[in-house]
Amino acid sequence: MAALSRRTVLTAGAGAAAGLALPGAVAASPGTAVRFRVDARTLDGGEQVTSLTLDTRRFGPIDPASLSPGTFRVHVTATSPLPNTAGLYDLDRTVTAVRLDRRGDVVIELAHGEGVPGGGTLGWVLDRGRNVLLDLDYTITQLAPFRRRHGRPVTITEFAQGRLADPEVDAFTYHRSRSGMKYRLFSPPARAGRRPLVVWLHGAGEGASLPDGYYDNETTLRANRGALGFVTPEAQKIFGGAYVVAPQSTSFWMEDGDRFAPLIREIIDEVARRHPVDRSRVHVVGASNGGYMSLKMTTVYRDLFASSVPICGVVQPIGGPTAPPLIPDAELAAITTPTWLVTSLDDPTVPPGPNTVHAAELIPGALTTLYDEVVWNGYHFNGHWSWIYVARNHPRIDGVSIWEWMARQRRR
Repeated sequence: MAALSRRTVLTAGAGAAAGLALPGAVAASPGTAVRFRVDARTLDGGEQVTSLTLDTRRFGPIDPASLSPGTFRVHVTATSPLPNTAGLYDLDRTVTAVRLDRRGDVVIELAHGEGVPGGGTLGWVLDRGRNVLLDLDYTITQLAPFRRRHGRPVTITEFAQGRLADPEVDAFTYHRSRSGMKYRLFSPPARAGRRPLVVWLHGAGEGASLPDGYYDNETTLRANRGALGFVTPEAQKIFGGAYVVAPQSTSFWMEDGDRFAPLIREIIDEVARRHPVDRSRVHVVGASNGGYMSLKMTTVYRDLFASSVPICGVVQPIGGPTAPPLIPDAELAAITTPTWLVTSLDDPTVPPGPNTVHAAELIPGALTTLYDEVVWNGYHFNGHWSWIYVARNHPRIDGVSIWEWMARQRRR
């Protein structure tokens, strides 16, 4: 087993030993496995493994001309960490290139992109309604030797899988509040003055599954770019350097918003107490289930936030037309926090009319951006995924982007 951040999920398994004895080549340190790092990046549709980086510097300078997509074969098996759930995929990954990085390590580039199968680090477990961080077993087979600049060709006969690395995700630190709710925190570089705080509230699929003992404190960052968008250089420049906190629900926010609201408030207070946070510039942003919770927070704490951005949020009744609304009209009409609502009109999960449009009509001074569909970089996403636009700072009104609007708000 190899460590993934603080949670051990990556296994070497049968993939720890895979190679070919090739004629004319020198086996690389028999009995000593060459470790490799699993490199990932969070795309708009979720995190994918993009490459494998082999620790090959110890072999000395390698001739890059001896490396090609045919040098290695890569196979991956992905299984769910939850009990009584099936494996998610078992397939060969397409190797698109093999190169040397600046340190002299061999990097195996893998095909990836929206809709490309087999690259995801998360899997959807239907009967739990959860995204889970998968147990990934990568197997590398060397098909042809590579050459050192000085010396005979090298064949690696044993590989050992190491950690999953995603620089944007790894920039967040792990925390648990006194009440037990987990959260991840991004801290900007230290400098004089107090900074704004952006609170990202995830969707229903990124909460914990406590009956299974699953509370990973990572899925919130790997499922989409919702929180990650606010730590990009563009966002940090607009906000003048902002803390970004991503709490993880112990189930899903709509289960009991009244119970979760003070737990989220506790995390905000904890971060503000430990770090130089400007309490007049605390912003709350949430998607779907989190869109509901961002609205809920501004009904419970009317003077806490400088701005609120509910994305495809839920306010309509659950359980049929006779069920009470999640957020009554009177509470929506009493919101005083500057609010900018975003959704897509083709959302198949949360109907825009009785939710986003209805809320916008009631919240005093609310701004609204309604998209026809969710398309980014030519890829057509599910219409529910309108958070992609906010994570990319796309919504604009009168030439002002949504991040710029947020950064201008101050709590009165």
